[in-house]
Amino acid sequence: MSLPEIVSRAEWRAARAELLDKENAVTRALDALRAERRRLPMVPVDREYVFEGGDGKATLLDLFQGRQQLVVHHFVFEPEWETGCRCCSAFLDQIGHLAHLHARRTTFAAVSRAPFTRILPFKARMGWTVPWYSSDAGDFDADFGADFGVVSERDGTAEGGELPARPGVSCFLRDGDRVFHTYSAHGRGLEGLGSTTNLLDLTALGRQEPWEEPRGRAHALGAPATPEHPRYHDEYDD
Repeated sequence: MSLPEIVSRAEWRAARAELLDKENAVTRALDALRAERRRLPMVPVDREYVFEGGDGKATLLDLFQGRQQLVVHHFVFEPEWETGCRCCSAFLDQIGHLAHLHARRTTFAAVSRAPFTRILPFKARMGWTVPWYSSDAGDFDADFGADFGVVSERDGTAEGGELPARPGVSCFLRDGDRVFHTYSAHGRGLEGLGSTTNLLDLTALGRQEPWEEPRGRAHALGAPATPEHPRYHDEYDD
């Protein structure tokens, strides 16, 4: 096995400084890409979807829990399976405390096609507390690109895969009682996600910081002009 080269501290600092310049360039490029993502148009969701959760039947609007944004994890868990997808489970393990998302008026929830009666025991086994709903084998995953057999994320044509569905994340924005689809990512698009900031970076309102482009959007929709710094998760007023 080839290990990194052994050098002096001065040589390491020089190499680190060179790499830091490249890392800073990537950070600036990512900031520009995220701003472009926030400028994506949105699509009204006019179709009625019915989910089942801990409180019974729910609509897509109900999944927002009164907040302005919703991030849905398309968790692959087929109706006939006893346990969920291992890759989806590893992803859900990385989701941090939801209070930090809630402080930015954003709800996170998982949705699967398995019946809620199968989701519950697996959720308890994994020790997860995130909201998790059954789409009752409906078309929700397929309509937002999380079904290999329906559409490609790029051009809407049919494509195939080894599994009946694929993991994904979809973002929605609420304006009153109207719901809009703003973004979806699948497959490798989920790599690096899990932190509060990375999930917010997928949404139309972003991190809701004053420096983000387009300027003033989040503030115009009710976000504080100067967002508060993160608190301990038990100190937020939800």
